[in-house]
Amino acid sequence: MSSAPTTPPSVDKVDGFSRKSVRKARQKRSQSSSQFRSQSKPIELTPLPFLKDVPSSEQPELFLKKLQQCCVIFDFMDTLSDLKMKEYKRSTLNELVDYITISRGCLTEQTYPEVVRMVSCNIFRTLPPSDSNEFDPEEDEPTLEASWPHLQLLELFDSEDPRERDYLKTVLHRIYGKFLGLRAFIRKQINNIFLRFVYETEHFNGVAELLEILGSIINGFALPLKAEHKQFLVKVLIPLHTVRSLSLFHAQLAYCIVQFLEKDPSLTEPVIRGLMKFWPKTCSQKEVMFLGELEEILDVIEPSQFVKIQEPLFKQIAKCVSSPHFQVAERALYYWNNEYIMSLIEENSNVILPIMFSSLYRISKEHWNPAIVALVYNVLKAFMEMNSTMFDELTATYKSDRQREKKKEKEREELWKKLEDLELKRGLRRDGIIPT
Repeated sequence: MSSAPTTPPSVDKVDGFSRKSVRKARQKRSQSSSQFRSQSKPIELTPLPFLKDVPSSEQPELFLKKLQQCCVIFDFMDTLSDLKMKEYKRSTLNELVDYITISRGCLTEQTYPEVVRMVSCNIFRTLPPSDSNEFDPEEDEPTLEASWPHLQLLELFDSEDPRERDYLKTVLHRIYGKFLGLRAFIRKQINNIFLRFVYETEHFNGVAELLEILGSIINGFALPLKAEHKQFLVKVLIPLHTVRSLSLFHAQLAYCIVQFLEKDPSLTEPVIRGLMKFWPKTCSQKEVMFLGELEEILDVIEPSQFVKIQEPLFKQIAKCVSSPHFQVAERALYYWNNEYIMSLIEENSNVILPIMFSSLYRISKEHWNPAIVALVYNVLKAFMEMNSTMFDELTATYKSDRQREKKKEKEREELWKKLEDLELKRGLRRDGIIPT
């Protein structure tokens, strides 16, 4: 567990137990729900010779016997039981993997059912139940599968154990690459997992790994893109930005988005408008992530597409620059350090400068953070060099508007003062203090 800040005893205790001990107990209960149950008697496996040490004619029969031995399931919750036999099974599994890798023709019609049966016995299990109200994926340690030494063949994505998810990512990617007939089915299942994650549960451990696979899949899409792929981008990948745990997979998600735009630049407008629609209102951490992703998109955007989205885009950037949270403002102002984005801004300064000017000028006078003020001055200087005529006009207009606002504010204050004086006189007359 990651260390927690010091809190009052009433907060850090649950019915006399620390939160850490409660979480450990829950983790232990979760692990014990695995399929590996305690055995009443020790398990004994008869050691068999190595496959490489027997004649090739005897290897198929020995291979089947070793597969059958590996169907035996041990109790990994009891760390002291059957240690010798557990190690024997682990080494046998490694031997089988090596044998299949280097031997040609070892997987025959007779052996396939036994291979499937052995794999099924070991990996098809109910995952430990997760209490999503208690588990914090950013703070708490994941529940590690106790039986991992014998489970390195295939696994399930919703496991908390990152080793399982990483291995499955490799297996699924290879299946996608080799079995063309399964590709549409695999994409559909990933689509369903993401939709359930976004709109129902907001709990699924393997989102980052699935997005890594998708990044490679998207890179291989043929052009022109199918309507199915475009719909997946707009209806599934964009809404993934709304979940609370975005930080756990945002890098992989942003990569997938950029891959789509490099394939088909015409998707830029719906993507950016989608991000504007789901822009976080109350979470500065997510705003910083959104700004980072937008910069990745702008790095690959075509000038013709930039023109279509520049107005809503820079209206949002102006809001971010005005944010009282300095990290949000700072991340938005860093756009002006990007040479390609600067070239796009310069080409369209007649549109962008009026959108940004009032926010920048006001912040340069009012922002609490001196580092932000310094960045704003650099941006204003860049704008002045791009289009000095418009800059001067906007400066004059801004000052004139401010003077009018101050005049209206002064008139409003004077009006209120008159009303207060009038009400005071009415009160005094009502009380008979002054004659009517």
